[in-house]
Amino acid sequence: MKLRPLTGTLTALVTPFRKQQVAYDDLRALIEFQIKSGIDGLVPVGSTGESTTLTHAEHEEVVRCTIEAARGRVPVVAGAGSNSTREALDLVRAAHAAGADAMLVVAPYYNRPTQEGLFRHFAQVAEATDRPVVLYSIPSRCGVEIGVGTVERLRARHPHVRYIKEAGGTVDRVDQLKTALGDDLTVLSGDDSLTLPFMAVGAEGVISVASNLCPREVVRLAHLALAGDYRGAARVHRRLYPLFKALFIETNPAPVKAALAAAGRIRSPEVRLPLCELTGANLAALKRAVAAALA
Repeated sequence: MKLRPLTGTLTALVTPFRKQQVAYDDLRALIEFQIKSGIDGLVPVGSTGESTTLTHAEHEEVVRCTIEAARGRVPVVAGAGSNSTREALDLVRAAHAAGADAMLVVAPYYNRPTQEGLFRHFAQVAEATDRPVVLYSIPSRCGVEIGVGTVERLRARHPHVRYIKEAGGTVDRVDQLKTALGDDLTVLSGDDSLTLPFMAVGAEGVISVASNLCPREVVRLAHLALAGDYRGAARVHRRLYPLFKALFIETNPAPVKAALAAAGRIRSPEVRLPLCELTGANLAALKRAVAAALA
């Protein structure tokens, strides 16, 4: 498989539901919309894709569906993380067999492993595939951060561990990672509202929630920043910033699903418990932000 760079804007795809079942027709339509809008890559079954409430069979089928619908036009980075190393290995092997271009592997959540435990977990994952592994550090959901030293150890032992989705919320982390590893590590923002400042200090793109809804605009922001046009990127950022914040008015992905349903991109805003749909003032505020961003 020819490896393609994972830079620019990659969409953290929602998993559409109807009557609590995966709506594969909506997923295919959303993928086509993404590709026709110029997206740089697709990331199914991450946290935005509600991987934690999908069955194993659903998880693997969503990955297969995404790869088939993409038809090689853009890289597909399959979510393959778990708080069980054995389960993560199963997901990585299944995604590899399905033809995923790379694997997104989140730090084990709830367990709160030590840095040595994190190193061993990701090292086993890396041994299960020869395709790029995208580390996913999101301390607010996992209770633990993938330390810079741990990333260095993994990169030294496994050359295909060469990307990290950084969702720790601080520009300092990007500086620390780039100071330690430079161009040996590609950093992708995990927060839409921080894409511009992250890229200003060396990140190479974003795994975006907002691009589910407005891929063309988020692609433009990232590509302007990659080209060094930070003034132009800032103009796009400021126009989209209210939407970036509104999409996290409640727990992701409930807001972005509500926005996609309101825009007619999916037919239902359904999420699976323990998440629930937006109502009342938050839904009204989100719709206002969506209308302004898409005007």
